[in-house]
Amino acid sequence: MKRRVHPRALWALLLLAGFGSASSQAQELASQTAKVNGITVHYVRAGEGPPVVLIHGFPQDWYEYHAIMPRLAKRFTVVAVDLRGVGGSSAPPAGYDAATMSEDVYQLVSTLKLKRAYIVGHDIGAMVAYAYVRRHPEGLRGAMLLDVPLPGLPGWDEALSGPTSWHVHFMQIPELPEKLIADRQATYFGYFLQFGKFSPADAEHFAKAYAAPAQLHAAFEMYRAFPANAKFNAAQRARNDVPIFYAAGEKSPFVQLVPKVAAGLRANGCTRVETGLIKGAVHYVVADAPDAVAQLIETHAAAK
Repeated sequence: MKRRVHPRALWALLLLAGFGSASSQAQELASQTAKVNGITVHYVRAGEGPPVVLIHGFPQDWYEYHAIMPRLAKRFTVVAVDLRGVGGSSAPPAGYDAATMSEDVYQLVSTLKLKRAYIVGHDIGAMVAYAYVRRHPEGLRGAMLLDVPLPGLPGWDEALSGPTSWHVHFMQIPELPEKLIADRQATYFGYFLQFGKFSPADAEHFAKAYAAPAQLHAAFEMYRAFPANAKFNAAQRARNDVPIFYAAGEKSPFVQLVPKVAAGLRANGCTRVETGLIKGAVHYVVADAPDAVAQLIETHAAAK
C-alpha cells in the first residue's frame, strides 16, 4: 500500500530537497505500509543508496525526521518508521517492550530487502534501536542512539531520580493516565514539546499521531514496558561488534550521563562505542539541531 505524505508537509519537504532538481524524484517522501510481525507498520521512504532506518521517540512519529530526510535521501535509502501504536501503524493491545518493537523494525527491514542497514533511534526509538543491535547484529552497519539513558544499564537509575523524569512514573500507573489525558493530548504533549524547537503545526501533527484511545494507550504502554526493557538489557552481555555512536544534546538533562552509559555499553560487551554531544540541542536533538544530526548520520552511516 502506498500513499503520499500530507500536502503541507510534502510541499515543505520538496522545497528543502530542491523542487525541480534532477534528484527531486528520488528525494520525494513516499508514505507506505507493510504487514510485519502480526501488525501493520507505517513508514515513509525516500532516496537511494545504503539504507538508513530512523526510529522516533515520544511524543513523536516518523515526522520527527522530516526536516533532515531530504538531505539524507541524496546519499541513502532513508526509511522513517512509525512504531507500533503510533500514527499510521497498528495499535495492538500489547507488545510495547523494546525487544518486540525492534522485531517489528527488523521484519520491516527484511521485507524491504534493506541490506546492512544503519539504524538511528532517538528517545524510546533509541531503546528500540539498542534492542535491534542485540537481537540482530549481523545485518547492521551500525547504530546511533540519541539522547536517552538505557533501562538496565548504568545511568538509568540516576536519570529516573531527577525532577525532569516525573512523567515516567506518572505514565507507568495502570489506566489512570489514559483517563486523564484522553482528548487532552495537545495540552499534555505540548508541555514536553515546549522544550524543543517545534512550530504549532508540528505539535498539532504529533498530537494527531496519538489521537485514538488505542494510540494513547500505546504511548503509556511503552513506558510501562521499561522494567521489561531493563531486564532484557541487563541480560545482554555477549560480545557485540556493531559500531554504536551514543550522543546527547549539549543542554540535555542526560548529558552528564553520557560517559556512564558508554561505559555500561562497553562493560556489557559492546566493543565499538563512540560518544558525542550535539551542540545547541536539548532533548529533541533533531528539531533543535537538524544540520548537526544530519551531518552525524552522514558521517557514521557511510557505507564501509
